[in-house]
Amino acid sequence: MEFLQTTLCYLEKDGAYLMLHRIKKKNDVNHDKWIGVGGKFEPFESPEDCLLREVQEETGLTLTSYRCRGVVTFLLGELTEYMFLYTADAWTGTLVKDAARNEGILEWVPKEQVEQLPIWEGDKVFFRLLEEDRPFFSLKLSYEDDILKEAVLDGKPL
Repeated sequence: MEFLQTTLCYLEKDGAYLMLHRIKKKNDVNHDKWIGVGGKFEPFESPEDCLLREVQEETGLTLTSYRCRGVVTFLLGELTEYMFLYTADAWTGTLVKDAARNEGILEWVPKEQVEQLPIWEGDKVFFRLLEEDRPFFSLKLSYEDDILKEAVLDGKPL
């Protein structure tokens, strides 16, 4: 059994999300998928500490306005991952396109085009929740390989 705690952030600007195309790492569960920016907690970090550090490392930007939208529990094989999902709409600094060189390629993607990219099936669920501006939510996503087997929102199966 493996437990992970992570953050994931979607920076929003002009109707687009900043997305990371994960093409660099070998043996990456997210290989060739498009995701937000974020990563694993380090010891003694709060979700916000992790969020701010990971966004800075991967983009060169310092967030100045962000909010936690929900907690997503991913179940995949022996892995249980608790992901704190954020959106951000203000930051300082200049986007460094190669800051994520260890992870992949950063690109602004119009929100209406996101679902056409290779993304996790469950991500489509939380993108809809973000678009609805739903209050804080808890979403559980159970996968077998790349197949979404179960989605439970606030304790109720979808």
